[in-house]
Amino acid sequence: MAEALLIAGPTASGKSALAIRLAKARNGVVINADSMQVYAPLRILTARPTIDEEAEVPHALFGHVAPDVNYSVAAWLRDAGAVLARCHAQGQLPIFVGGTGLYFRALLDGLSDIPAIPDDIRARVRALAQEISPQALHQRLAACDPEAASSLRPSDPQRICRALEVFEATGRSIRSFQGPRHGALLARSRAVPVFLAPDRAVLRARIDTRFDAMMAEGALAEVEALQALDLDPALPVMRAHGVPGLMAALRGDVSFEEAIVKGKADTRHYARRQHTWFRHQLPDFPWISPEKAEAFFQSRPANRPHAL
Repeated sequence: MAEALLIAGPTASGKSALAIRLAKARNGVVINADSMQVYAPLRILTARPTIDEEAEVPHALFGHVAPDVNYSVAAWLRDAGAVLARCHAQGQLPIFVGGTGLYFRALLDGLSDIPAIPDDIRARVRALAQEISPQALHQRLAACDPEAASSLRPSDPQRICRALEVFEATGRSIRSFQGPRHGALLARSRAVPVFLAPDRAVLRARIDTRFDAMMAEGALAEVEALQALDLDPALPVMRAHGVPGLMAALRGDVSFEEAIVKGKADTRHYARRQHTWFRHQLPDFPWISPEKAEAFFQSRPANRPHAL
């Protein structure tokens, strides 16, 4: 019997609505597994459940992180462990939902044993990231750790910073730590995972329609409030889809029409990367159309959770 349901999938695939329906039917708790939906300021732009939806069933790990925090996979795994313990104590079914593959992998496989990074090294690398472009930062990484640089996109400053921090702190490539893992919270035999896989053309249309709806619902006001905080641009919250383009429009660097086009395009590109990541990194997640997912879960009984 299942002791946790795992609903992964690309953005705009209908994961949250499915999770809420299952939670209503099975005494469940909807637990966030999306790295952008953890941040408090961006309910609309990250498509977090609405206040009314959160009132329908218990939700956890949504909007609980301040925007100036560089929230990590390790921090999420720690917080998810606390939520699981509460579910076990109260006899509720944990339903993890999101599109961040690293969260799901940590949940099932644990984390690599990378040493803690000293604060002075972290501050120095983050300061460098503010002074030079992501492409130049990637070149810095390639000079000292070509193995890590070859696996990272030049447009991903957060992971580039992480690789630089690890190299400076340990003298070793971050790739060298990607061996044995520890700290998994769920056994695969006790979890039922799915990857929602809508028709690609339908998904692209839903992404564009949803971005327009978010703009109509107040996404720009969220970005204005975020911009007023004058945060480090390397922080994860500053790279949420739509944020960079809308901030550029607020500065007058581009038009709002151009910012919206960019936001939609970035989201579509991210959905493609999600498909690729899950296909290669978590191949045991069955791919199911959203229309068939509820019946799939209903065919798998769930019992009262206990210590996993």
